Amino acid sequence: MLKGKTIILGVTGSIAAYKIANLASSLVKLHANVHVIMTKNACNFINPITFETLTGNKCITDTFDRNFEFNVEHVSLAKSADLFLVAPASANIIGKIASGICDDMLTTTLFAFNRGHKLIAPAMNTNMYLNPILQDNIEKLKKYGYIFIEPNSGHLACGDQGVGKMEEPEKLLEYIINYSLKSEEFKNKKILVSAGRTEEAIDPVRYISNHSTGKMGYAIAKWAHLMGASVTLVSGPSSLTPFMGINVINVKSADDMFNIIKDIYKDFDYIIMTAAVADYTVLKYENNKIKKNDNNLNIELRRTNDILKYLGENKVGNQKLIGFSMETENLIENSKNKLLKKNADMICANSINNKNTGFGYDTNLVTLVTKDDCIELPFGTKEEIAIEILKYIKDMK
Repeated sequence: MLKGKTIILGVTGSIAAYKIANLASSLVKLHANVHVIMTKNACNFINPITFETLTGNKCITDTFDRNFEFNVEHVSLAKSADLFLVAPASANIIGKIASGICDDMLTTTLFAFNRGHKLIAPAMNTNMYLNPILQDNIEKLKKYGYIFIEPNSGHLACGDQGVGKMEEPEKLLEYIINYSLKSEEFKNKKILVSAGRTEEAIDPVRYISNHSTGKMGYAIAKWAHLMGASVTLVSGPSSLTPFMGINVINVKSADDMFNIIKDIYKDFDYIIMTAAVADYTVLKYENNKIKKNDNNLNIELRRTNDILKYLGENKVGNQKLIGFSMETENLIENSKNKLLKKNADMICANSINNKNTGFGYDTNLVTLVTKDDCIELPFGTKEEIAIEILKYIKDMK
């Protein structure tokens, strides 16, 4: 994902410094070239060898390290980087940056860096973070284009309870991905994505549902956002966390999803329906738990609204409608029929008969079915497939 990207991590003196090892490892796994610069105080919390082992690059701790060839190291590193993150960022380092002080490798490199985004993730005691001097420094740096990743509230290392806890590495990685990969392929476009399953309540305890996790839809929403679109995700129940910057509307039942999408769909250029919406729901919901007895139980079901069909019959302007199909047999034939019946522009057909595909897996095998084409995408991760789907629909006429 980050192949060809050079990321600089600036680590300062904070107990949260140890968490950056996980971040560095995650970045390397995404094929980023990671360089770590540590202040001398940071070395009291984590050994530079840790970062050298994880990144394969020398961890810089001294502005005048003679082990480097003489090439004004802070300038050459700044010129090669795509993004600079200072995390954890102490009150001291924020004050120095805001005051233009360059007295170590971290600050001098940061001041020489102008190629990409500069992110700062504060970590400190609550009273320090709320100190008006620090807040003034933060506001000053924001005016100069620095992006601050707000700290969380919770139990701090000093024993206090409050704001000042550095954002977790998983979220820091999300910020790095967002600001490293954001493009403009869908600039000024609005994309609506449905994802996850629906749950059709029988009584206060039981419901009818399916095995959908929402992984495919969440991946499409993420990459649509990274490709510059304004994204709204209508999600049924899912354990997944949406990517940053996405407008999320949570729903539960098929009727909930239909009513929400019916109200908002006209505002979107592309609608991508990945949700596994129940075809049937209970005719009569029981307000109390149904008690078991010795007899069989029959539950009468009724058809739910066909959301994809409704959207196909009520398209506005040049709106593009993309549906998904999951079949156990006659995959392509059934998907072509669905394309015509629902008046969709494309059906993404995936079979649950293939190994490591379908519900719950991180990988998938998808065939793009349109009126003119039938393109089988290479087996890959759902994120890779999401990118290919978006590239294809971007060029739809």
